[in-house]
Amino acid sequence: MTAASQLATRQLAAVSTGVGTRAIYAERALNAELWDVAGRRFIDFAAGIAVNNTGHRHPALMEAVRHQAEHFTHTCFHVAPYEGYIRLAERLNAIAPTGAENRTMLVTTGAEAVENAVKIARAYTKRPGVIAFTGAFHGRTMLGMALTGKVSPYKKNFGPFPSDIYHVAFPNAYLGVSVEDSLAGLERLFQSDIDPERVAALIVEPVQGEGGFNVAPTEFLVALREVADRYGIVLIADEVQAGMGRTGKMFGFEHAGVKPDLITMAKGLAGGFPLSAVTGRAEIMNAAHPGGLGGTYGGNPLSVAAANAVLDVIEQEKLCERAAFVGQRIKDRLTVISERQGMEAIGDVRGLGAMVAFELVKDRDTKDADPALTNAIVAEAEKRGLILLSCGTRLNVVRILTPLTIEEDILAEGLDILEASIEAAISASAV
Repeated sequence: MTAASQLATRQLAAVSTGVGTRAIYAERALNAELWDVAGRRFIDFAAGIAVNNTGHRHPALMEAVRHQAEHFTHTCFHVAPYEGYIRLAERLNAIAPTGAENRTMLVTTGAEAVENAVKIARAYTKRPGVIAFTGAFHGRTMLGMALTGKVSPYKKNFGPFPSDIYHVAFPNAYLGVSVEDSLAGLERLFQSDIDPERVAALIVEPVQGEGGFNVAPTEFLVALREVADRYGIVLIADEVQAGMGRTGKMFGFEHAGVKPDLITMAKGLAGGFPLSAVTGRAEIMNAAHPGGLGGTYGGNPLSVAAANAVLDVIEQEKLCERAAFVGQRIKDRLTVISERQGMEAIGDVRGLGAMVAFELVKDRDTKDADPALTNAIVAEAEKRGLILLSCGTRLNVVRILTPLTIEEDILAEGLDILEASIEAAISASAV
C-alpha cells in the first residue's frame, strides 16, 4: 500500500465520515506550494480556504510563534492576561472601518466570532431577531447553521435550529435577483414576519464565500446601512473569508465606503493559526456584562503572535495592493478562456480582489447549473497538481483563493494548469 492509501484506510477507521476531506495527504508546504506524503507537488489555489493569505509558513509568522512559545503557550486570558492580546486588539480597533471608537474580543473560530457578534448585538439592542441572506455562510454551530443560507451540506439533517432567524434574498445579477428585489424582500419581511423594532442585527458578507463569491453591490450595502440606522439595528459585517486584505482592501466593506457596527474576522487573521475576532463600536461591544464573553482558548498566545505578524506582513509587503494585482491576473485569464470557442460552459466570471470564481452552466441562455462539470474540473486540476475548491448554492462554482504572497512564476504555472484542466473537463463532458 502507498503512504496515501494507508492514511486513507486509517482515516476511514478513525475519523467520522461526516468530516469530508480530499485525498491530498499533506507532508509539507511553503508559500503557495504543497507536497503530499507521496512527494507529489501541488500549487495551492485554496490557501486553506482563504486562511493562508500570507502563504504557508511565512518566515515572519514562524519567528513570531517561536518567540512566543519560548515564553508561554497558554494561560487563559481570563486568568492571566497578556500584552500580545491587548496589542492585537489595539491594532484591530485602529483599522476597523466603523467610523467610531472600537473595542475587540478574541476567540478561536469564525463561527465563534459570529455567535459572539450576535450575542453582543442582542445585549446592546435588547432584541432577539437576526436577519441573514440566502447563500450566506456563517459557520457550522447551531446558530451559525441557522444563519447560513445554504442547505447542503451544512444544514441538512441537523435541525431544528435556533428561532428568530430570518433570511432575505441576496442580490445576484447573474441569476436575475436585483438589489431592488432584495430590498423589497426585506420590507416584506418587516411587514409579514418580524417587526423591525424586534430585530437586533443584520449580518452580511461583502463577498459571499460558500454562496458562490457573489459580490454585494455597493448600493445594497448602502441601503442596509440606512435600514439599520432607521430602525436601530446593528449592522454586522462578516469578513471571515473576505477580510485581511483578500479583496484588495483590509476589509471587503471598505470597497463600498459603508461603515458596519461590528466586524467578524478569522481565517487570514492569523495565517494558519486558529484565531478569530469581533471588533466594533465601543458602545456596542461594551454592552455585554463582564464575564459574558470569552472562552478558555480565546486569543491563544501563539495565534495572537501570528496575527500581529500577519498585520506587519500585510503592511510591509503591501498585500492589499498585491491582492488587487493577483485577482486581476486571474480574472483576465478566466475571461479570455470563457470567450474562447467551446468554452460556453463558463457562464460567469466574478470576484473582488483575489477572491475570484467562475460559474459552470449547461447552457448560457438558461443558466442551468452544471455541478458535474464543476466537480470534473476540480478533479482534473488535482490530477495535474493544482488544488481548487468549489462552492455555490447550486454547487457549480469554482473559486480561486491563492496566497496573496504567491510568486509570479507559480501563479502563471497554476493558471496554465487551470486552463488545461477546464479544457480537458469540458472536452470529456462533450463526449
